[in-house]
Amino acid sequence: MTHTCNHSTPEAIYPFDARGVAKRFRHAAIFGALDSLTPGETMRFVNDHDPLPLLHQLHARYGDGLGIAYLQREPGAIVIDFTRQSIAP
Repeated sequence: MTHTCNHSTPEAIYPFDARGVAKRFRHAAIFGALDSLTPGETMRFVNDHDPLPLLHQLHARYGDGLGIAYLQREPGAIVIDFTRQSIAP
């Protein structure tokens, strides 16, 4: 019997609460977490402020290989889904 794991299912969402990470390590931790995702997997990012500089860095690093979707965008309460995309060569 062969068991396959479909990582593109909605269950493939991993929480990342940036509020608990020291500021000096935050971006490195986020990049490491995103690098570990496979296509179709999502990291649900929670923060206390809108990370606009980080979003620019993510776009420069991943381009179209990363989907970004705000789920909540209120002062003090930011929730963003970052989803690794399959990019055809």
